[in-house]
Amino acid sequence: MATFTDKQMQARPAKADIWLVDSDARGTGRLNGRITPSGKRLLYFRYTNSKGKQERLPIGPYDARGDGRATFTVQQARDRARELSAIYRSGVKDLREYFERKELELKAQAEQAQREREEAAQAAARRMTLRQLAEDWARVELAPKIQADGTRTGRKDAGASVLESFERRVFPKLGHLPADSVKKPELMAVLDAAATEGKSRTANMLLTDLRQMFRFGLDREIVSHNPLSGILKKNVGGKESERSRVLSEAELRELGSAIPGSLPERSARAVWLILATACRVGEAAEARWEHVDLVKRTWYLPTTKNQRDHKIHLSRFAIAQFEAQAALRDAEHTARVRRGEASDPSLWVLPGRDWRKPSSPKTLAKQLGDRQRGAEERHNGRTKATRALILPGGHWTPHDLRRTAATLIAGLGFGSDVIDECLNHKIQSKTARTYIRDRRLEEQARAFDALGAKLETLTAASQLP
Repeated sequence: MATFTDKQMQARPAKADIWLVDSDARGTGRLNGRITPSGKRLLYFRYTNSKGKQERLPIGPYDARGDGRATFTVQQARDRARELSAIYRSGVKDLREYFERKELELKAQAEQAQREREEAAQAAARRMTLRQLAEDWARVELAPKIQADGTRTGRKDAGASVLESFERRVFPKLGHLPADSVKKPELMAVLDAAATEGKSRTANMLLTDLRQMFRFGLDREIVSHNPLSGILKKNVGGKESERSRVLSEAELRELGSAIPGSLPERSARAVWLILATACRVGEAAEARWEHVDLVKRTWYLPTTKNQRDHKIHLSRFAIAQFEAQAALRDAEHTARVRRGEASDPSLWVLPGRDWRKPSSPKTLAKQLGDRQRGAEERHNGRTKATRALILPGGHWTPHDLRRTAATLIAGLGFGSDVIDECLNHKIQSKTARTYIRDRRLEEQARAFDALGAKLETLTAASQLP
Protein backbone atom coordinates (compact mmCIF):
# COMPACT_ATOMS: atom_id res chain seq x y z
CA MET A 1 0.00 0.00 0.00
CA ALA A 2 1.60 3.28 -1.15
CA THR A 3 2.27 6.00 1.39
CA PHE A 4 3.97 9.36 1.16
CA THR A 5 6.91 10.41 3.30
CA ASP A 6 8.34 13.39 5.19
CA LYS A 7 10.82 13.83 2.37
CA GLN A 8 7.97 14.21 -0.12
CA MET A 9 6.26 16.76 2.18
CA GLN A 10 9.47 18.79 2.10
CA ALA A 11 9.50 19.06 -1.70
CA ARG A 12 9.84 22.49 -3.27
CA PRO A 13 6.52 24.29 -3.97
CA ALA A 14 5.19 24.45 -7.51
CA LYS A 15 2.93 26.93 -9.31
CA ALA A 16 -0.09 24.87 -8.24
CA ASP A 17 -0.94 22.85 -5.13
CA ILE A 18 0.94 19.56 -4.81
CA TRP A 19 -1.25 16.82 -3.34
CA LEU A 20 0.13 13.66 -1.75
CA VAL A 21 -2.20 10.73 -0.93
CA ASP A 22 -1.89 7.56 1.12
CA SER A 23 -3.42 4.59 -0.68
CA ASP A 24 -5.54 3.04 2.07
CA ALA A 25 -8.36 0.57 1.53
CA ARG A 26 -11.45 1.92 -0.15
CA GLY A 27 -14.11 3.26 2.20
CA THR A 28 -11.74 3.91 5.10
CA GLY A 29 -10.65 7.47 4.32
CA ARG A 30 -7.15 8.56 3.40
CA LEU A 31 -4.36 10.81 4.64
CA ASN A 32 -3.65 13.71 2.26
CA GLY A 33 -0.67 16.05 2.18
CA ARG A 34 -0.71 19.45 0.49
CA ILE A 35 2.09 21.81 -0.50
CA THR A 36 0.77 25.24 -1.55
CA PRO A 37 2.53 27.57 -4.02
CA SER A 38 3.35 29.85 -1.05
CA GLY A 39 5.16 26.99 0.69
CA LYS A 40 2.57 26.03 3.27
CA ARG A 41 2.50 22.30 4.07
CA LEU A 42 -0.81 20.99 5.37
CA LEU A 43 -2.24 17.58 6.29
CA TYR A 44 -5.84 16.38 5.89
CA PHE A 45 -8.06 13.35 6.31
CA ARG A 46 -10.07 12.79 3.12
CA TYR A 47 -13.38 10.92 3.28
CA THR A 48 -16.74 10.66 1.50
CA ASN A 49 -19.63 12.12 3.49
CA SER A 50 -23.19 10.76 3.77
CA LYS A 51 -24.18 12.64 0.59
CA GLY A 52 -21.41 11.01 -1.44
CA LYS A 53 -19.31 14.16 -1.56
CA GLN A 54 -15.60 14.09 -0.84
CA GLU A 55 -14.43 16.27 2.08
CA ARG A 56 -11.07 16.98 3.62
CA LEU A 57 -10.96 17.40 7.39
CA PRO A 58 -7.86 19.41 8.43
CA ILE A 59 -5.42 17.56 10.68
CA GLY A 60 -2.88 20.39 10.96
CA PRO A 61 0.31 21.93 9.56
CA TYR A 62 3.22 19.70 8.67
CA ASP A 63 6.55 20.03 10.54
CA ALA A 64 9.47 17.59 10.43
CA ARG A 65 9.68 18.00 14.23
CA GLY A 66 5.95 18.13 14.89
CA ASP A 67 4.63 17.82 18.44
CA GLY A 68 1.51 15.87 17.44
CA ARG A 69 -0.78 18.63 18.68
CA ALA A 70 -0.18 21.96 16.94
CA THR A 71 2.07 20.56 14.16
CA PHE A 72 2.51 17.04 12.77
CA THR A 73 5.08 14.86 11.12
CA VAL A 74 3.75 12.54 8.40
CA GLN A 75 3.70 9.61 10.85
CA GLN A 76 1.88 11.63 13.53
CA ALA A 77 -0.66 12.75 10.94
CA ARG A 78 -1.05 9.11 9.75
CA ASP A 79 -1.77 8.02 13.34
CA ARG A 80 -4.39 10.72 13.63
CA ALA A 81 -5.87 9.73 10.27
CA ARG A 82 -6.24 6.13 11.54
CA GLU A 83 -8.16 7.44 14.58
CA LEU A 84 -10.45 9.41 12.27
CA SER A 85 -10.80 6.38 9.99
CA ALA A 86 -11.94 4.27 12.96
CA ILE A 87 -14.64 6.84 13.74
CA TYR A 88 -15.61 6.99 10.07
CA ARG A 89 -15.83 3.23 9.74
CA SER A 90 -18.00 3.09 12.88
CA GLY A 91 -20.76 4.75 10.91
CA VAL A 92 -20.03 8.44 11.40
CA LYS A 93 -19.99 9.64 7.81
CA ASP A 94 -20.20 13.39 8.45
CA LEU A 95 -17.04 13.93 10.44
CA ARG A 96 -17.09 17.72 10.24
CA GLU A 97 -20.56 17.92 11.77
CA TYR A 98 -19.56 15.22 14.28
CA PHE A 99 -16.64 17.26 15.58
CA GLU A 100 -18.68 20.48 15.59
CA ARG A 101 -21.21 18.71 17.82
CA LYS A 102 -18.39 17.41 19.98
CA GLU A 103 -17.01 20.92 20.33
CA LEU A 104 -20.44 22.23 21.35
CA GLU A 105 -20.77 19.38 23.84
CA LEU A 106 -17.35 20.12 25.31
CA LYS A 107 -18.22 23.80 25.54
CA ALA A 108 -21.49 22.95 27.28
CA GLN A 109 -19.64 20.65 29.65
CA ALA A 110 -17.09 23.40 30.41
CA GLU A 111 -19.90 25.88 31.07
CA GLN A 112 -21.65 23.35 33.30
CA ALA A 113 -18.40 22.77 35.18
CA GLN A 114 -17.99 26.52 35.60
CA ARG A 115 -21.55 26.82 36.92
CA GLU A 116 -20.88 24.01 39.36
CA ARG A 117 -17.70 25.72 40.52
CA GLU A 118 -19.58 28.98 41.02
CA GLU A 119 -22.37 27.19 42.89
CA ALA A 120 -19.76 25.47 45.03
CA ALA A 121 -18.14 28.86 45.75
CA GLN A 122 -21.53 30.29 46.68
CA ALA A 123 -22.19 27.30 48.88
CA ALA A 124 -18.79 27.82 50.50
CA ALA A 125 -19.69 31.47 51.02
CA ARG A 126 -22.91 30.37 52.64
CA ARG A 127 -20.81 28.16 54.89
CA MET A 128 -18.77 31.21 55.90
CA THR A 129 -18.23 31.24 59.63
CA LEU A 130 -19.66 33.99 61.77
CA ARG A 131 -16.15 35.35 62.31
CA GLN A 132 -15.50 35.42 58.56
CA LEU A 133 -18.83 37.16 57.94
CA ALA A 134 -17.97 39.82 60.52
CA GLU A 135 -14.54 40.39 59.00
CA ASP A 136 -16.03 40.59 55.49
CA TRP A 137 -18.68 43.05 56.69
CA ALA A 138 -16.04 45.25 58.31
CA ARG A 139 -13.85 45.15 55.19
CA VAL A 140 -16.68 46.04 52.78
CA GLU A 141 -19.04 48.29 54.73
CA LEU A 142 -17.23 49.66 57.74
CA ALA A 143 -14.04 50.84 56.03
CA PRO A 144 -14.18 54.65 55.71
CA LYS A 145 -14.82 55.79 52.14
CA ILE A 146 -15.54 59.10 50.43
CA GLN A 147 -18.52 59.07 48.08
CA ALA A 148 -18.70 60.89 44.75
CA ASP A 149 -20.63 63.72 46.43
CA GLY A 150 -17.89 64.17 49.03
CA THR A 151 -19.79 62.55 51.90
CA ARG A 152 -18.03 59.90 53.98
CA THR A 153 -19.37 56.45 54.74
CA GLY A 154 -18.19 53.64 56.94
CA ARG A 155 -16.68 54.08 60.38
CA LYS A 156 -13.63 56.05 61.31
CA ASP A 157 -11.88 53.05 62.87
CA ALA A 158 -12.89 50.75 59.96
CA GLY A 159 -14.87 48.59 62.40
CA ALA A 160 -11.95 47.84 64.72
CA SER A 161 -14.02 48.54 67.85
CA VAL A 162 -16.86 46.32 66.58
CA LEU A 163 -14.51 43.40 65.90
CA GLU A 164 -12.88 43.93 69.29
CA SER A 165 -16.29 43.75 70.96
CA PHE A 166 -17.19 40.62 68.96
CA GLU A 167 -13.82 39.09 69.86
CA ARG A 168 -14.65 39.51 73.52
CA ARG A 169 -18.32 38.50 73.55
CA VAL A 170 -19.43 36.81 70.32
CA PHE A 171 -16.58 34.90 68.71
CA PRO A 172 -15.58 32.71 71.69
CA LYS A 173 -18.93 30.90 71.54
CA LEU A 174 -20.19 31.46 68.00
CA GLY A 175 -17.30 32.62 65.82
CA HIS A 176 -16.44 29.15 64.49
CA LEU A 177 -20.03 28.26 63.50
CA PRO A 178 -21.32 28.62 59.92
CA ALA A 179 -22.97 32.04 59.83
CA ASP A 180 -26.17 30.62 58.31
CA SER A 181 -26.52 28.08 61.12
CA VAL A 182 -26.41 30.57 64.00
CA LYS A 183 -29.82 30.74 65.64
CA LYS A 184 -31.64 33.45 67.52
CA PRO A 185 -31.41 31.72 70.95
CA GLU A 186 -27.61 31.52 70.65
CA LEU A 187 -27.34 35.22 69.85
CA MET A 188 -29.84 36.20 72.54
CA ALA A 189 -27.72 34.30 75.08
CA VAL A 190 -24.74 36.51 74.18
CA LEU A 191 -26.83 39.68 74.43
CA ASP A 192 -28.44 38.59 77.70
CA ALA A 193 -25.01 37.87 79.19
CA ALA A 194 -23.95 41.48 78.57
CA ALA A 195 -27.23 42.83 79.95
CA THR A 196 -26.96 40.61 83.04
CA GLU A 197 -23.57 42.16 83.78
CA GLY A 198 -25.33 45.51 83.96
CA LYS A 199 -23.88 46.62 80.63
CA SER A 200 -27.10 47.62 78.95
CA ARG A 201 -25.47 49.96 76.47
CA THR A 202 -22.97 47.28 75.46
CA ALA A 203 -25.84 44.81 74.90
CA ASN A 204 -27.73 47.33 72.77
CA MET A 205 -24.66 48.18 70.71
CA LEU A 206 -24.01 44.47 70.13
CA LEU A 207 -27.60 44.05 68.97
CA THR A 208 -27.30 46.93 66.52
CA ASP A 209 -24.01 45.70 65.08
CA LEU A 210 -25.12 42.07 64.81
CA ARG A 211 -28.32 43.07 63.04
CA GLN A 212 -26.37 45.17 60.54
CA MET A 213 -23.89 42.34 59.96
CA PHE A 214 -26.63 39.79 59.28
CA ARG A 215 -28.39 42.26 56.97
CA PHE A 216 -25.11 42.52 55.03
CA GLY A 217 -24.91 38.71 54.85
CA LEU A 218 -28.55 38.45 53.76
CA ASP A 219 -28.02 40.89 50.88
CA ARG A 220 -25.16 38.68 49.62
CA GLU A 221 -26.97 35.38 50.23
CA ILE A 222 -24.36 34.34 52.78
CA VAL A 223 -27.19 33.77 55.24
CA SER A 224 -30.79 32.88 54.41
CA HIS A 225 -32.36 35.13 57.06
CA ASN A 226 -31.53 37.66 59.76
CA PRO A 227 -32.00 35.81 63.07
CA LEU A 228 -32.25 39.09 65.00
CA SER A 229 -34.91 40.62 62.78
CA GLY A 230 -37.64 42.07 64.96
CA ILE A 231 -35.51 42.10 68.13
CA LEU A 232 -35.54 45.60 69.64
CA LYS A 233 -33.30 47.25 72.21
CA LYS A 234 -36.14 47.10 74.74
CA ASN A 235 -35.90 43.28 74.44
CA VAL A 236 -32.16 43.35 75.25
CA GLY A 237 -30.57 46.16 77.21
CA GLY A 238 -33.70 48.22 77.63
CA LYS A 239 -34.05 51.92 77.14
CA GLU A 240 -30.75 53.71 77.66
CA SER A 241 -30.71 56.69 79.96
CA GLU A 242 -28.93 59.61 78.37
CA ARG A 243 -25.91 60.62 80.42
CA SER A 244 -26.12 64.22 81.56
CA ARG A 245 -23.19 64.66 83.97
CA VAL A 246 -21.77 68.19 83.80
CA LEU A 247 -18.96 69.40 86.05
CA SER A 248 -19.87 72.53 87.92
CA GLU A 249 -17.60 75.56 88.08
CA ALA A 250 -16.84 74.69 91.69
CA GLU A 251 -15.81 71.19 90.65
CA LEU A 252 -13.57 72.60 87.90
CA ARG A 253 -11.85 74.81 90.47
CA GLU A 254 -11.39 71.72 92.63
CA LEU A 255 -9.95 69.79 89.66
CA GLY A 256 -7.49 72.60 89.05
CA SER A 257 -5.95 71.80 92.41
CA ALA A 258 -6.55 68.02 92.40
CA ILE A 259 -5.20 67.05 88.97
CA PRO A 260 -1.56 68.24 89.30
CA GLY A 261 0.38 65.42 90.91
CA SER A 262 -2.44 62.89 90.71
CA LEU A 263 -2.27 62.28 86.98
CA PRO A 264 0.72 61.93 84.64
CA GLU A 265 1.33 65.39 83.21
CA ARG A 266 0.42 64.38 79.67
CA SER A 267 -2.95 63.07 80.86
CA ALA A 268 -3.47 66.08 83.11
CA ARG A 269 -2.97 68.39 80.15
CA ALA A 270 -5.29 66.20 78.06
CA VAL A 271 -8.13 66.86 80.52
CA TRP A 272 -7.78 70.62 80.08
CA LEU A 273 -7.26 70.25 76.33
CA ILE A 274 -10.60 68.46 75.99
CA LEU A 275 -12.29 71.11 78.11
CA ALA A 276 -10.72 73.94 76.09
CA THR A 277 -11.60 72.49 72.65
CA ALA A 278 -14.80 70.50 73.41
CA CYS A 279 -13.31 67.62 71.41
CA ARG A 280 -14.05 63.94 71.82
CA VAL A 281 -11.51 61.90 73.77
CA GLY A 282 -10.86 59.79 70.66
CA GLU A 283 -10.08 62.94 68.68
CA ALA A 284 -7.63 64.08 71.32
CA ALA A 285 -5.98 60.63 71.38
CA GLU A 286 -5.47 60.71 67.61
CA ALA A 287 -4.34 64.34 67.32
CA ARG A 288 -1.23 64.74 65.14
CA TRP A 289 1.20 67.62 65.41
CA GLU A 290 1.03 68.22 61.66
CA HIS A 291 -2.58 69.35 62.15
CA VAL A 292 -1.82 71.79 64.98
CA ASP A 293 -0.80 75.34 64.05
CA LEU A 294 0.03 77.36 67.14
CA VAL A 295 0.80 80.46 65.04
CA LYS A 296 -2.55 80.48 63.26
CA ARG A 297 -4.15 79.12 66.45
CA THR A 298 -5.93 76.19 64.80
CA TRP A 299 -6.26 72.47 65.25
CA TYR A 300 -7.57 70.69 62.17
CA LEU A 301 -9.37 67.35 62.45
CA PRO A 302 -9.53 65.79 58.96
CA THR A 303 -11.85 62.97 60.03
CA THR A 304 -14.27 62.81 62.93
CA LYS A 305 -16.98 60.55 64.29
CA ASN A 306 -19.70 62.15 62.19
CA GLN A 307 -17.66 61.80 58.97
CA ARG A 308 -16.88 65.46 58.37
CA ASP A 309 -13.76 67.51 59.05
CA HIS A 310 -13.53 70.15 61.77
CA LYS A 311 -11.28 73.13 62.50
CA ILE A 312 -10.99 74.24 66.11
CA HIS A 313 -9.85 77.73 67.03
CA LEU A 314 -7.31 77.58 69.85
CA SER A 315 -7.72 79.96 72.74
CA ARG A 316 -4.73 81.13 74.76
CA PHE A 317 -5.65 78.47 77.36
CA ALA A 318 -5.77 75.72 74.71
CA ILE A 319 -2.43 76.82 73.24
CA ALA A 320 -0.87 76.54 76.68
CA GLN A 321 -1.96 72.89 76.84
CA PHE A 322 -0.50 72.15 73.40
CA GLU A 323 2.74 73.93 74.33
CA ALA A 324 3.01 71.79 77.46
CA GLN A 325 2.49 68.66 75.36
CA ALA A 326 5.14 69.86 72.90
CA ALA A 327 7.60 70.36 75.75
CA LEU A 328 6.97 66.78 76.91
CA ARG A 329 7.46 65.49 73.37
CA ASP A 330 10.76 67.36 72.96
CA ALA A 331 12.07 66.21 76.33
CA GLU A 332 11.28 62.58 75.57
CA HIS A 333 12.88 62.85 72.13
CA THR A 334 16.04 64.35 73.64
CA ALA A 335 16.20 61.55 76.21
CA ARG A 336 15.94 58.90 73.50
CA VAL A 337 18.70 60.55 71.48
CA ARG A 338 20.96 60.65 74.53
CA ARG A 339 20.37 56.94 75.03
CA GLY A 340 21.58 56.41 71.47
CA GLU A 341 18.17 55.32 70.17
CA ALA A 342 17.27 56.09 66.55
CA SER A 343 14.41 58.45 67.06
CA ASP A 344 12.27 61.25 65.66
CA PRO A 345 9.91 63.43 67.67
CA SER A 346 6.54 61.71 68.06
CA LEU A 347 3.93 62.53 65.45
CA TRP A 348 1.21 62.31 68.09
CA VAL A 349 0.13 64.95 70.59
CA LEU A 350 -0.76 62.14 73.00
CA PRO A 351 1.56 59.24 72.14
CA GLY A 352 1.15 55.86 73.75
CA ARG A 353 3.82 53.91 75.58
CA ASP A 354 5.35 53.39 72.16
CA TRP A 355 6.02 56.98 71.07
CA ARG A 356 5.50 55.91 67.44
CA LYS A 357 1.82 55.16 68.09
CA PRO A 358 -1.06 57.23 69.48
CA SER A 359 -2.47 56.58 72.92
CA SER A 360 -5.68 54.61 73.26
CA PRO A 361 -8.84 56.65 73.97
CA LYS A 362 -9.42 54.20 76.83
CA THR A 363 -6.18 55.17 78.56
CA LEU A 364 -7.46 58.50 79.90
CA ALA A 365 -10.83 56.98 80.84
CA LYS A 366 -9.07 54.27 82.88
CA GLN A 367 -6.78 56.79 84.56
CA LEU A 368 -9.72 58.96 85.58
CA GLY A 369 -11.77 55.96 86.69
CA ASP A 370 -8.90 54.56 88.80
CA ARG A 371 -8.82 57.81 90.75
CA GLN A 372 -12.55 57.77 91.52
CA ARG A 373 -12.89 54.53 93.48
CA GLY A 374 -12.46 53.36 97.02
CA ALA A 375 -9.14 51.95 98.18
CA GLU A 376 -10.76 48.52 98.45
CA GLU A 377 -11.59 48.68 94.73
CA ARG A 378 -8.03 49.42 93.64
CA HIS A 379 -6.80 47.32 90.73
CA ASN A 380 -3.45 45.59 91.10
CA GLY A 381 -0.60 47.50 89.55
CA ARG A 382 -2.64 50.69 89.22
CA THR A 383 -2.49 54.01 91.08
CA LYS A 384 -2.84 54.15 94.85
CA ALA A 385 -4.47 57.59 94.58
CA THR A 386 -7.88 55.97 94.25
CA ARG A 387 -9.82 58.97 95.62
CA ALA A 388 -7.78 61.82 94.13
CA LEU A 389 -10.35 62.90 91.52
CA ILE A 390 -13.64 62.14 93.27
CA LEU A 391 -15.94 65.16 92.91
CA PRO A 392 -19.11 66.10 94.79
CA GLY A 393 -21.30 65.65 91.71
CA GLY A 394 -20.37 62.00 91.33
CA HIS A 395 -18.41 59.92 88.86
CA TRP A 396 -17.24 61.71 85.73
CA THR A 397 -15.69 60.59 82.44
CA PRO A 398 -13.71 62.19 79.61
CA HIS A 399 -16.91 62.62 77.59
CA ASP A 400 -18.46 64.57 80.46
CA LEU A 401 -15.70 67.14 79.89
CA ARG A 402 -17.00 67.72 76.35
CA ARG A 403 -20.53 68.19 77.70
CA THR A 404 -19.15 70.52 80.37
CA ALA A 405 -17.36 72.61 77.74
CA ALA A 406 -20.60 72.96 75.77
CA THR A 407 -22.46 73.99 78.93
CA LEU A 408 -19.84 76.61 79.75
CA ILE A 409 -20.09 78.06 76.22
CA ALA A 410 -23.88 78.24 76.58
CA GLY A 411 -23.47 80.00 79.89
CA LEU A 412 -21.28 82.58 78.18
CA GLY A 413 -24.21 83.60 75.96
CA PHE A 414 -23.62 81.67 72.74
CA GLY A 415 -26.53 80.03 70.91
CA SER A 416 -27.07 76.36 70.23
CA ASP A 417 -26.24 76.76 66.53
CA VAL A 418 -22.75 78.02 67.38
CA ILE A 419 -22.32 75.38 70.09
CA ASP A 420 -23.29 72.64 67.63
CA GLU A 421 -20.57 73.86 65.27
CA CYS A 422 -18.04 74.05 68.12
CA LEU A 423 -18.92 70.42 68.94
CA ASN A 424 -18.91 69.52 65.23
CA HIS A 425 -22.35 68.00 65.56
CA LYS A 426 -23.90 66.60 62.41
CA ILE A 427 -26.63 68.89 61.12
CA GLN A 428 -29.96 67.10 61.54
CA SER A 429 -32.16 69.36 59.43
CA LYS A 430 -32.10 68.33 55.76
CA THR A 431 -32.72 71.92 54.68
CA ALA A 432 -29.82 73.25 56.75
CA ARG A 433 -27.60 70.37 55.71
CA THR A 434 -28.32 70.98 52.02
CA TYR A 435 -28.41 74.77 51.81
CA ILE A 436 -26.45 76.21 54.74
CA ARG A 437 -22.72 75.72 54.26
CA ASP A 438 -21.49 78.36 56.74
CA ARG A 439 -19.62 76.70 59.63
CA ARG A 440 -19.80 79.90 61.71
CA LEU A 441 -16.02 80.03 62.10
CA GLU A 442 -15.86 83.58 63.48
CA GLU A 443 -18.53 82.85 66.08
CA GLN A 444 -16.75 79.59 66.94
CA ALA A 445 -13.49 81.49 67.47
CA ARG A 446 -15.19 83.94 69.82
CA ALA A 447 -16.85 81.08 71.69
CA PHE A 448 -13.56 79.17 72.12
CA ASP A 449 -11.75 82.32 73.25
CA ALA A 450 -14.49 83.02 75.80
CA LEU A 451 -14.32 79.40 76.97
CA GLY A 452 -10.55 79.62 77.32
CA ALA A 453 -10.81 82.82 79.35
CA LYS A 454 -13.39 81.16 81.61
CA LEU A 455 -11.13 78.15 82.19
CA GLU A 456 -8.21 80.49 82.98
CA THR A 457 -10.34 82.12 85.64
CA LEU A 458 -11.52 78.80 87.10
CA THR A 459 -7.95 77.43 87.30
CA ALA A 460 -6.25 80.67 88.38
CA ALA A 461 -5.43 79.24 91.80
CA SER A 462 -4.03 75.97 90.40
CA GLN A 463 -0.54 75.11 89.24
CA LEU A 464 -1.48 75.55 85.58
CA PRO A 465 0.40 78.28 83.65
